[in-house]
Amino acid sequence: MPIAIDFGTSNTVITRINSTTNEPEIVKLPAIAQRNSQIPAVIPSLLYVQDAKTEDVIIGQTVRDKGLDVNNDDRYFRNFKRGIGTDIQGFLPSLDEEQISFEQIGEWFLSQIIPELGEVTESLIVTVPVDSFESYRYWLNGVCQKWDISQVRIIDEPTAAALGYGTEQDKYILVVDFGGGTLDFSLVELDLGASKQAQGFILKWGENLFGENSAQKPKLAKVMGKAGANLGGCDLDNWILDYFHTQQGVAKSSLTTGLAERVKIKLSSQEEAQEVFFDDINLDTYNLKLDRDTFEQILTDNKFFSQLDSLMSSVLQQGQANGINKNNIDAVLLVGGSGQIPAVQSWLTNYFPEKKIKKDRPFDAIAVGALKLEQGLEIKDFLYHSYGIRFWNRRENRHDWHTIIPPGQGYPMSQPRELILGASINNQPSIELVIGELGDENSSTEVYFDGDRLITRSIDRGTNKVQVLNDSDRGKTIANLNPLGMPGNDRVKVLFRVDGDRVLKITVEDLLTNETLLENAIVAELS
Repeated sequence: MPIAIDFGTSNTVITRINSTTNEPEIVKLPAIAQRNSQIPAVIPSLLYVQDAKTEDVIIGQTVRDKGLDVNNDDRYFRNFKRGIGTDIQGFLPSLDEEQISFEQIGEWFLSQIIPELGEVTESLIVTVPVDSFESYRYWLNGVCQKWDISQVRIIDEPTAAALGYGTEQDKYILVVDFGGGTLDFSLVELDLGASKQAQGFILKWGENLFGENSAQKPKLAKVMGKAGANLGGCDLDNWILDYFHTQQGVAKSSLTTGLAERVKIKLSSQEEAQEVFFDDINLDTYNLKLDRDTFEQILTDNKFFSQLDSLMSSVLQQGQANGINKNNIDAVLLVGGSGQIPAVQSWLTNYFPEKKIKKDRPFDAIAVGALKLEQGLEIKDFLYHSYGIRFWNRRENRHDWHTIIPPGQGYPMSQPRELILGASINNQPSIELVIGELGDENSSTEVYFDGDRLITRSIDRGTNKVQVLNDSDRGKTIANLNPLGMPGNDRVKVLFRVDGDRVLKITVEDLLTNETLLENAIVAELS
């Protein structure tokens, strides 16, 4: 039975192909899902650790039902997806003499869901944010491989949303995916009547469903532009709480953060919202009252709309480079709970007429669209981040990065990228090369703790945010030189390529001896 999981910062949704109708449907897990939301099958991405040694945890709605989300408790985790694969400023607690990581929390959460399905899963599709670094994708792949599932595939969340919104008649679709932890834009060209050979099928493992001799030709969804930021609904919750902390002296805690979130959600359907709560442990009364105008001012003060403008500009520029202007876009799809905020919808009308903006499937579009991979759809995608090598910048007196593979590079690459290197000292025994995944050049995301709250913020550093892919003595050594290297001559040629499975590989040739030192050596599995 094919299953798709949209693992979100705030909520998680699971879908499957109905064996009778052959159409996607939401999997209802009443034991852990919400019971009073717009989509009852939504599973809150919450986890409570009862015993770390035995991996005894509680997830989803059960955490709320037991009241484990109210008090400041080191065993309670929310928004943990944001910390996976990220350098955190702060610390996580040691529970039951076990050191806890965000990766461990995420694995416990997902691993609790699989048994709840109660059926044999042969094929799994998981979704990832556009702006996720490969460390997150690599972690997710590692978790999935521990399960008894024969085939796992990965698809970008906004691309899946474009397929799940039921807009097959439209050609160019812009998806604005604004969830609890990330904000992703994706411009997708749909060609659901296409008769083309498979291109860039994003299989993690398993065989391509459309071989060269297959009589069934895949339909095509081509990603024409994408942009993302580590900005989500939980940031808005924190901004609201910061406002009440400044105006009323409200304490910052898990409890008051939850109250702020409820105020935000209410403001999506009413002009004014209020949450009153009496803390019978600390004997404190909280009265959080906010109207839409003040909320919009809070967003403005935190440069929210300028960040939206920057992302929109980026994805529209990518579209323009591919011959798609703004007027060519047939539909704009809002995905994620935060996309229901009236101020966000109003902001979108600055770019598109209201009739093009669709907002009726905020929670299930991604998980439903992911299953299109099981129904004969092919994805042609490109690399969102660039990849480069580290060098010493003498002018700035610091390490810097030189791009080898630029952002927007399609895969598999038809031609490798070439780099020529020489020795820098007499009798040099080897050549080392540090290879990294490069984020935005002008800004980076800082993740840190404010009390028990996990906070992210974008900061202008003027340098790349980089995640090193081969950070080990063995990994950095790409060539052992025999005879030893001498300065002044080109010594090795390095060829970089990304294959159809998003695996970054290098081939190294010794120009002096004409010997191949490495051939298609894997640097990193990029998805």
